[in-house]
Amino acid sequence: MRPAAPMLPTTRAAIWPWLLWALLLIVLDQVSKQWILQVYQLGDGTPITGFFNIVRAHNTGAAFSFLAGASGWQRWLFTAIGVIATAVIVWQLHAHRGERLLGFALASILGGAIGNVVDRLMHGYVVDFLDFYWGSAHFPAFNVADMAISVGAVLLVVDELRRMKKKSAP
Repeated sequence: MRPAAPMLPTTRAAIWPWLLWALLLIVLDQVSKQWILQVYQLGDGTPITGFFNIVRAHNTGAAFSFLAGASGWQRWLFTAIGVIATAVIVWQLHAHRGERLLGFALASILGGAIGNVVDRLMHGYVVDFLDFYWGSAHFPAFNVADMAISVGAVLLVVDELRRMKKKSAP
């Protein structure tokens, strides 16, 4: 008589693809920032088009330089927020395995958050370098991590709107 095959737990999607996506974003973010740090001095820039420059800027604050003028304590506050966000996002990725749009959104935010936390720990500031403008009005400079966080946030809203629509459908 043959021994019974071991019972395998019900398979659910793994979170590894999402963690790999987050890792790719972290690597792209850090490589681009290291290039900026090697090629540009603080405040230097290169015009690319009539609405876009590559610049080197340091942001000690959060989005749109929020709290950038504080005395230094904000570095640790924003680092702690990033670490807590990382734990919550990994937990949510685990809890919602198999939900593609949500997974992509969360992993994008995760990669961006970690990318900026790495900067805060290594430099005490976040390296920004993408400068879009119209005439003399400049949007705050940003980086790959910020793009990932922004795309992820938009996709979280889209995912929630889709869920609400499904719930309200007859």
